Amino acid sequence: MKDAEPGESVLLLNHLCLLADTPYRASHAIFIREGATRAYDAVDRVPESMRIRLLSLRAYSAGGMMIDADVVDGVAIESVIERMFANIHVSYIHAHNAKQGCYAGRIDRV
Repeated sequence: MKDAEPGESVLLLNHLCLLADTPYRASHAIFIREGATRAYDAVDRVPESMRIRLLSLRAYSAGGMMIDADVVDGVAIESVIERMFANIHVSYIHAHNAKQGCYAGRIDRV
Protein backbone atom coordinates (compact mmCIF):
# COMPACT_ATOMS: atom_id res chain seq x y z
CA MET A 1 0.00 0.00 0.00
CA LYS A 2 1.40 3.27 -1.09
CA ASP A 3 -0.12 6.69 -1.61
CA ALA A 4 -0.13 7.99 -5.16
CA GLU A 5 2.24 10.81 -5.96
CA PRO A 6 0.70 14.16 -7.03
CA GLY A 7 -0.25 13.88 -10.70
CA GLU A 8 -0.12 10.07 -10.71
CA SER A 9 -3.23 8.40 -12.16
CA VAL A 10 -5.46 6.38 -9.86
CA LEU A 11 -8.52 4.26 -10.47
CA LEU A 12 -11.58 4.76 -8.26
CA LEU A 13 -13.37 1.44 -7.89
CA ASN A 14 -16.09 -0.10 -5.77
CA HIS A 15 -14.77 -3.05 -3.75
CA LEU A 16 -17.02 -5.67 -2.13
CA CYS A 17 -15.06 -5.93 1.11
CA LEU A 18 -17.46 -7.89 3.30
CA LEU A 19 -19.12 -10.79 1.50
CA ALA A 20 -20.85 -12.28 4.56
CA ASP A 21 -24.61 -12.70 4.42
CA THR A 22 -25.16 -10.41 7.40
CA PRO A 23 -26.47 -6.86 7.85
CA TYR A 24 -22.80 -5.77 7.67
CA ARG A 25 -22.33 -6.96 4.08
CA ALA A 26 -20.56 -3.99 2.51
CA SER A 27 -18.81 -2.45 -0.42
CA HIS A 28 -16.74 0.71 -0.35
CA ALA A 29 -14.76 2.94 -2.63
CA ILE A 30 -11.07 2.17 -3.05
CA PHE A 31 -8.35 3.98 -4.95
CA ILE A 32 -5.77 1.91 -6.82
CA ARG A 33 -2.68 3.39 -8.39
CA GLU A 34 -2.83 2.85 -12.13
CA GLY A 35 -0.20 0.30 -13.08
CA ALA A 36 -0.01 -1.26 -9.60
CA THR A 37 1.01 -4.90 -10.03
CA ARG A 38 0.64 -6.46 -6.58
CA ALA A 39 -1.40 -6.21 -3.41
CA TYR A 40 0.09 -5.32 -0.04
CA ASP A 41 0.59 -8.52 1.94
CA ALA A 42 2.84 -8.07 4.95
CA VAL A 43 2.88 -9.61 8.41
CA ASP A 44 3.25 -7.45 11.52
CA ARG A 45 3.76 -4.23 9.52
CA VAL A 46 1.44 -1.26 9.26
CA PRO A 47 1.72 0.54 5.92
CA GLU A 48 2.72 4.21 6.07
CA SER A 49 -0.52 5.15 4.27
CA MET A 50 -2.43 3.96 7.37
CA ARG A 51 -0.05 5.53 9.89
CA ILE A 52 -0.72 9.06 8.59
CA ARG A 53 -4.53 8.88 8.75
CA LEU A 54 -7.40 8.78 11.19
CA LEU A 55 -8.82 5.26 10.85
CA SER A 56 -12.05 3.50 11.68
CA LEU A 57 -11.35 -0.09 12.73
CA ARG A 58 -14.18 -2.63 12.71
CA ALA A 59 -13.67 -6.10 14.19
CA TYR A 60 -15.69 -9.03 12.81
CA SER A 61 -16.38 -12.63 13.72
CA ALA A 62 -15.67 -15.40 11.20
CA GLY A 63 -19.38 -15.23 10.29
CA GLY A 64 -19.21 -11.52 9.46
CA MET A 65 -20.88 -10.06 12.53
CA MET A 66 -19.33 -6.87 13.93
CA ILE A 67 -18.01 -7.41 17.44
CA ASP A 68 -16.12 -4.19 18.14
CA ALA A 69 -15.27 -0.86 16.51
CA ASP A 70 -13.06 2.11 17.28
CA VAL A 71 -11.55 5.22 15.74
CA VAL A 72 -7.79 5.58 16.07
CA ASP A 73 -4.98 7.82 14.91
CA GLY A 74 -2.86 5.63 12.63
CA VAL A 75 0.27 6.09 14.73
CA ALA A 76 -1.49 4.23 17.58
CA ILE A 77 -3.10 1.46 15.50
CA GLU A 78 -1.19 -1.48 17.02
CA SER A 79 -2.67 -1.05 20.51
CA VAL A 80 -6.23 -1.08 19.15
CA ILE A 81 -5.52 -4.11 16.94
CA GLU A 82 -4.08 -5.96 19.95
CA ARG A 83 -7.09 -5.05 22.10
CA MET A 84 -9.53 -6.22 19.42
CA PHE A 85 -7.69 -9.50 18.79
CA ALA A 86 -7.63 -10.15 22.55
CA ASN A 87 -11.27 -11.13 22.01
CA ILE A 88 -11.08 -14.74 20.75
CA HIS A 89 -14.25 -14.22 18.69
CA VAL A 90 -12.61 -11.57 16.47
CA SER A 91 -11.47 -13.17 13.22
CA TYR A 92 -10.44 -10.09 11.22
CA ILE A 93 -10.51 -6.30 11.27
CA HIS A 94 -11.42 -3.88 8.51
CA ALA A 95 -9.70 -0.51 8.34
CA HIS A 96 -11.42 2.46 6.73
CA ASN A 97 -10.20 6.02 6.31
CA ALA A 98 -12.34 7.68 8.96
CA LYS A 99 -12.83 11.00 7.19
CA GLN A 100 -13.58 9.95 3.60
CA GLY A 101 -14.74 6.45 4.54
CA CYS A 102 -12.79 4.63 1.81
CA TYR A 103 -11.86 1.04 2.54
CA ALA A 104 -8.17 0.88 3.48
CA GLY A 105 -7.55 -2.80 4.14
CA ARG A 106 -8.13 -5.99 6.08
CA ILE A 107 -6.12 -7.12 9.09
CA ASP A 108 -6.15 -10.85 9.71
CA ARG A 109 -5.26 -12.80 12.81
CA VAL A 110 -1.99 -14.74 12.22
